[in-house]
Amino acid sequence: MSQLYLVTDSAIAQAAGHTLAFVVDEACRAGVRWVQLREKSLSTRAFLELGMDLKRITQAYGAKLIINDRVDIALAIDADGVHVGQDDMPYELVRSLIGPDKIIGLSINNLAELEAAQNANVDYLGIATIFPTGTKQDTSSLLGIAGLQEICSRTQLPTFAIGGINTRTIQDITRTGATGSAVVSAICGQASPYEATRELIRLMGDAQSKVLSV
Repeated sequence: MSQLYLVTDSAIAQAAGHTLAFVVDEACRAGVRWVQLREKSLSTRAFLELGMDLKRITQAYGAKLIINDRVDIALAIDADGVHVGQDDMPYELVRSLIGPDKIIGLSINNLAELEAAQNANVDYLGIATIFPTGTKQDTSSLLGIAGLQEICSRTQLPTFAIGGINTRTIQDITRTGATGSAVVSAICGQASPYEATRELIRLMGDAQSKVLSV
């Protein structure tokens, strides 16, 4: 399974001339198997309808659909899981609501947050922010490659790096030992989401092959 994780952004997709459903379908067709629906400005009704559309797409490809923050939406559409940040609903409460069999992802921004989550009942960690990015304005404490490597070395949970990851940087991420890379603009903002996804997956595979051959 590809460890390329697509995080959605409707505004970026629209600026590139795409609907979000088109982007997700093309990305999944190209090999993405993790999709996070992250929409901060949609109404509950619009979020729900979009979630239902994306669930049909992800199910068709056998991909996981994760909902950012909105536990109510995840429950309503029976999504595969929920991703929460440090300021969102506590993961313990999320687990009690969605049950033991759903996926929970937790954002980690530094070593202190990692330490606090060592015994957390979550399934993966989203490690942010690695490089400067236009999709996340608060970049006062960028981790960089060294920071990502240190966090990855201190946890047994799967780790997905996010923040400024694109064709120029994704191989550096792969070489850190992170489980995978999460991207936004590198797929949503491209003229061909399909071709962009294929290239990212190819680059990840090449870097992984080199790591294994060392």
